[in-house]
Amino acid sequence: MKIITWNCNMAFRKKADFILKYQPDILIVPECEHPDKLKFKEETILPTDIFWYGTNHNKGLGVFSYSKYRFKLLEIHNPNFNNIIPLSVTGGNVDFTLFAIWANNPLDKDGHYITQVWKAIHFYDSFLLDNRTILIGDFNSNTIWDKKYLEGNHSTVVEKLESKRIFSTYHKFYGHQQGKEEHPTLHMYRHQDKSYHIDYCFASADFIEKLTSVEVGLYNDWTHCSDHNPLLVTFDM
Repeated sequence: MKIITWNCNMAFRKKADFILKYQPDILIVPECEHPDKLKFKEETILPTDIFWYGTNHNKGLGVFSYSKYRFKLLEIHNPNFNNIIPLSVTGGNVDFTLFAIWANNPLDKDGHYITQVWKAIHFYDSFLLDNRTILIGDFNSNTIWDKKYLEGNHSTVVEKLESKRIFSTYHKFYGHQQGKEEHPTLHMYRHQDKSYHIDYCFASADFIEKLTSVEVGLYNDWTHCSDHNPLLVTFDM
């Protein structure tokens, strides 16, 4: 199973072909327009299932299947955690719970990036299991910014997930420490010298055992269409 997250920087309908050549089974796309606006090119591969969430039809969170996987919003969904979406994923080689994430909620006075994830993983605590669980998307965070937050910073989110035996696939695969990543996923304002690692795929222990590859796109390959590089994660299942 190959799962990819890529913040497309809007207008996914014009850019889908760039990411689809990597043949994802599941694709998470922050800053994606509403499905009603997805008028793809004639030659573009069409998804077999779509889930979309957002209040701005030009800029929401899209989850796409290009395989047998199907999505259903879990009844436990709390809309207060804007764009942190718990989905039941069924129909493929394995059924699991997927938390699609675009950490972005300006209405949250406590902070609208990693604080949202911190609050959400506590609310959804009983659904964070060491099996059949994936959290993936644009977290808008990194340990290097920890000092800005007294509680609910990036490191405490990582620690909370690890206490549930849910781990960052990138850090497991490359053996890097949080904040010491060598592959940036964001180039702010598309400037190569303003690079950060802020997109993640956290997976439960059973997925980690089946992890076969983690890749991050290169600046020169993606800067023409987005300020983010994709994160591609493959499991042998």
